Amino acid sequence: MAAAAAEALRPHLSLLSGGVRVRVGGGATPSSSLQALAIVSPLLPRYRRCVFRSKASSSPSPPPSPEKEAEAVPTAESCVNLGLELFSKGRVKDALEQFENALELDPNPVEAQAALYNKACCHAFREESNKAADCLRTALRDYNLKFGTILNDPDLAPFRASPEFKELQEEALRGGEDIGSGFRRDLKLISEVQAPFRGVRRFFYVALTAAAGISTFFTIPRLIFAVQGGDGAPDLLETAGNAAINIGGIIVLVALYFWENKKEEQQITQISRNETLSRLPVRLSTNRITELVQLRDITRPVILAGSKASVTRALQRAERYRTELLKRGVLLIPVIFGASQKAQSMPRGFGSSRPAASVPSVGDDFEKRTESIAAKSRLKAEVRFKADIVSPEQWESWIRDQQESEGVTPGEDVYIILRLDGRVRRSGRGMPNWNDILQELPRLEDLLSKLER
Repeated sequence: MAAAAAEALRPHLSLLSGGVRVRVGGGATPSSSLQALAIVSPLLPRYRRCVFRSKASSSPSPPPSPEKEAEAVPTAESCVNLGLELFSKGRVKDALEQFENALELDPNPVEAQAALYNKACCHAFREESNKAADCLRTALRDYNLKFGTILNDPDLAPFRASPEFKELQEEALRGGEDIGSGFRRDLKLISEVQAPFRGVRRFFYVALTAAAGISTFFTIPRLIFAVQGGDGAPDLLETAGNAAINIGGIIVLVALYFWENKKEEQQITQISRNETLSRLPVRLSTNRITELVQLRDITRPVILAGSKASVTRALQRAERYRTELLKRGVLLIPVIFGASQKAQSMPRGFGSSRPAASVPSVGDDFEKRTESIAAKSRLKAEVRFKADIVSPEQWESWIRDQQESEGVTPGEDVYIILRLDGRVRRSGRGMPNWNDILQELPRLEDLLSKLER
């Protein structure tokens, strides 16, 4: 019986870190390898890539005896690892229990942050927004969790669609954390990639303006001397021409410099709007809440925004072309103006005096996770012909902002077609002509669709 029990416990005990000890009561500290791990990569949530593991020795260690396995005591570390394993298998309730056990076993700060964060992910999966907010609030306040992590994790998409998330954002801002600065920095990097020679042009504008200014500095006294006349005075017309060229060059170069800055701000505003769109949540036919960024490369969302009558007619007409539209990856997203009874608050757009709390980071780490082949395959299986919006006030706010940028009267019926990469392909007034859409969009397996990715 003892041997059978030990064999049954073996898969769970394999999650324990070799060589790491966390004493209940805080008397001892983790081993040096665990300390190094905490410094280099302090349990980046989801924590799947940074599970507590010590470096293994070159020679395999002998397997522990059944007696030692039976006497093994769970630690906060082992509970977090086991909880992650259970969460990855879809056993959310069991994973939640493991994270709660970890918090009761005198965890160190890194372990506590991991347990609280992943506990919040479990509550988000179960759509328990209040409990998820409590866990994240504690992790932010007491265990140095970065707010950008909450903004980027796909597992927290249901939570980000809740009112509790907005409250948590406001608390983070009042607490002094600058949520928007990282987003601004990322947008500027994207802008530089899209316009790689803008910085070079501005450098030459500044250099040439400085050269023209120096030349003007020496030309003005000559011009005054030429106007006064007398022996040895320079030619008036020639000197005046030189001064005019220098001053005119300065004016043109300064105008070009400010024009470049204006173009950059417009480009950053458009990138910001696209990224904000990518974080708008939808509910799939399987009742799963996800964000548009997770649908990149597998769907072409078509947003139908307007009155209930107009949107309903457009959906009914689209049913006639359902098969062909599905071959092109079309996902219909109806947005009915005025459907939400909540008071709409105008978002603080990019470029305001205070960083916007609703804009996320667009770091590489999140992009790598959203491009997981397995995750994309599972999500593609859940995508059907139509998705319902979550948080209508956010959707309506974004659409009205888009209408203003395109010179369309806010509240007018519009449709917006997105590319496979998530950017806006085109938009128009009224509802779309589905025959034209079929002619415009290539099928998903075509070369043009591959280029869109």
